[in-house]
Amino acid sequence: MVLKIKSDHTLSSLWPSVKFAARALGLPPRFLPSLSCGAFVLRQYNRSPSTKIGGRSYDCSSDCADLNPYFSRCNSLRVHNGCWILYEHPNYKGHQYYLRKGEYPDYQTWMGYNDSIGSPRMIPELRGCFRIRLYERGDFGGQTMDFTDDCPNVYDRFPFNGIHSSNVQDGNWIFYEEPNYKGRQYYLRPGKYKGYSDWGASSPRIGSIRRVDDI
Repeated sequence: MVLKIKSDHTLSSLWPSVKFAARALGLPPRFLPSLSCGAFVLRQYNRSPSTKIGGRSYDCSSDCADLNPYFSRCNSLRVHNGCWILYEHPNYKGHQYYLRKGEYPDYQTWMGYNDSIGSPRMIPELRGCFRIRLYERGDFGGQTMDFTDDCPNVYDRFPFNGIHSSNVQDGNWIFYEEPNYKGRQYYLRPGKYKGYSDWGASSPRIGSIRRVDDI
């Protein structure tokens, strides 16, 4: 991880000063800042995002359980590579947001409910097939259906009163509360989920599901 401070100047113009300050503090070479090692950049603006004045940024290349020591609100974001889940609160709690490689100029672009952020988690790369089994009832009861591909409207294929449990057999998946990949998001990695609270939901309502296959 690398902490970066940004102003109206580019990082390249500040780079000599950054290296000098790091060496003055007696940091060994491995702790010298890097302009390219970050995979995930969070930026906070001191004023309106449209002004792009006095921003701060934090680079993250692995899971981070608590971003609050750096900042707790984020107005724009860039993912350099990989796929991530951004959580609203520390310790991977609260609203979840699925992020792919690209730029997100404001929190609405990652379907955020607000600009509060607490912890990012990297989605591990899993090659091969995808398979998930959905259950009508909790604890793997009732009617079931297997999915191996994205589904923009679960109700068309699984017309029951919500999804109460799930078994992710292969691959990483994202559940969406509404059809067409909208609404609250939930990240599911391989494993068994006896109830909807196991994937962080407060209700069994799931309208669409998507594979994480673009890492």
